[in-house]
Amino acid sequence: MVCALGAAVCFGTATVLQAIAARSAATGPGGDLALLWRALRQWRYLAGLALDGLGFVLQILALRSVPIYAVGAALAASLAVTAVVAARLLKVRLSRVEWAAVAVVCAGLALLGLAAGAEGDEEGPAWLKWAMLGAAAGVLLLGAAAGRLPERGRALTLGLGAGLGFGVVEVSVRLIDGFSPGELFPNPATYALLLGGGAAFLLLTSALQRGSVTTATAGLVLGETVAPALIGVVWLGDRTRPGLGWLAILGFAVAVAGALALSRFGEAPVQAEEGEEGAVAQR
Repeated sequence: MVCALGAAVCFGTATVLQAIAARSAATGPGGDLALLWRALRQWRYLAGLALDGLGFVLQILALRSVPIYAVGAALAASLAVTAVVAARLLKVRLSRVEWAAVAVVCAGLALLGLAAGAEGDEEGPAWLKWAMLGAAAGVLLLGAAAGRLPERGRALTLGLGAGLGFGVVEVSVRLIDGFSPGELFPNPATYALLLGGGAAFLLLTSALQRGSVTTATAGLVLGETVAPALIGVVWLGDRTRPGLGWLAILGFAVAVAGALALSRFGEAPVQAEEGEEGAVAQR
């Protein structure tokens, strides 16, 4: 569970650092490539990328040691980290409701930590690896279909698709028995992980560019938590500590609900360039 929480801290902090760097890079001339080049020359952006990499490693370690439902809820809690760090570095004013949501996320994770058992030891049915590969391809098709929807429906669908893609990654990590070439290359879960992760990043980027950040992030949180958690429980043997199943369900629901309340932080808010210090750009 420590690795899962560490991954959430890394991802949440990286979001804010990259937002600061991107805002600074946007002040110069040029198109997207010029903006990316300027961002890559800033230590905050590079630090954010390094934290993303460290967070991914911690996520894999967590998925190999604790149930998927606990890891999914912890990763959703990265929104609480983003909110707190943004309040500190970007001078974003959190409302009382948002501070309460941060507290709710922490409470939910505490309940999960008390109730979560060890990682399930079941390998799952043979078809599950192929099903994950099919699901990863389905995420791409969902993204293509979402482009025809109205703005609000498009953002929600793209965000949900991105969440499902990240969920494919979570499950696929558990379906990979070893990391030697002889074990990785023949395993369909390896390709499901790569395709699902790539599709998720594409859909999330499109969702944040073409629709409401809040709506897209709500879909993301739901997609990356609920379905993977069910797969872990039903087919991979994820369990809770004896007699604490109800507490795990409560903690999971509380943590996800708190994350949904903070969904506007799916993309770190940017401090307004005008006005007195502490003013916030309204979305």
